[in-house]
Amino acid sequence: MEERLISSSMREDEAKTEYSLRPRLLAEYIGQFAVKDHMRIYIDAALKRGEPLDHSLFYGPPGLGKTTLAGIVANEMGVSLRVTSGPAITHAGDLAALLTNLAPGDVLFIDEIHRLNANVEEVLYPAMEDFALDIIIGKGPSARSIRLDLPKFTLVGATTRMGLLTSPLRDRFGIKEQLAMYDVESLQEIIVRSARILGIRITEEGAVEIGTRARGTPRVANRLLKRIRDYAEVRKDGSIDLTSAKEGLDMLGVDELGLDAVDRSMLQTMIEKFCGKPVGLDTIAAATGEDATTIEDVYEPYLLRLGFIARTPRGRIVMPAGYAHMGYPGDTQQLRLEVEE
Repeated sequence: MEERLISSSMREDEAKTEYSLRPRLLAEYIGQFAVKDHMRIYIDAALKRGEPLDHSLFYGPPGLGKTTLAGIVANEMGVSLRVTSGPAITHAGDLAALLTNLAPGDVLFIDEIHRLNANVEEVLYPAMEDFALDIIIGKGPSARSIRLDLPKFTLVGATTRMGLLTSPLRDRFGIKEQLAMYDVESLQEIIVRSARILGIRITEEGAVEIGTRARGTPRVANRLLKRIRDYAEVRKDGSIDLTSAKEGLDMLGVDELGLDAVDRSMLQTMIEKFCGKPVGLDTIAAATGEDATTIEDVYEPYLLRLGFIARTPRGRIVMPAGYAHMGYPGDTQQLRLEVEE
């Protein structure tokens, strides 16, 4: 029993630490300068009018700060934040329970909103537009519809798959902001800030090294920081400098561009097993043992951004930069012909 209590306490402490790394205000939010400027205007205008912020949609790859932005919106507006996710809302009644418990001005955050089922979406439409909830009472000929008024609230949705949102739902968001990958300078700032909060001693060179290999993603940067901290505490003097950062990242299998074992396995499989010819996503997934959705959402965007792979009508191919990084000679002319086809 005592062991379970200790384990539970450790999990709670870790969750609190993770939450403390999230900035709470726009002034503390690093990077995404265009999004910050836009949200600052929208929030100040809503506060000036004394109205809730318009419904907002944040989209982009995982780990860029969509959930953090939802919390910032609630904090800046001075209201409560209710958090849920698309897969968690299985029935219209689940959504009705959430909406009827909101206070005026509250922010309802739905992560992975593209995974809402159709019945739930139908209930959400009048809630977003008219702040009303249509409920069917009874069954058969005696069934009747009643409308419940809801307090004015702000729906904040987040998605990694913008194209999977239905057009009626997407069009009901007044604010749509795309989050982009971070540059090394912004990631360095995030790492230094996180290190300060966690009480980690880190040099500027160490922060730059971690930021360079963090795949342009703050979530990855914070994860690597914690693991390099472990390495530095066990193998070094506890501080993270350039040497300990490089050694720790090499131990984790993260190379100088941020590619890990899965990335390299994808490239090696496409080059060696399929001789650089176009390969379908499901084929890559089966050959590497990874889930196709994970490859498409997590690994492929970064490889595309680096120019290591390309999508063609016949499948994915490895580009000359990918061959060079993996140490293979690449037939540039052949690859160019594949892309043009």
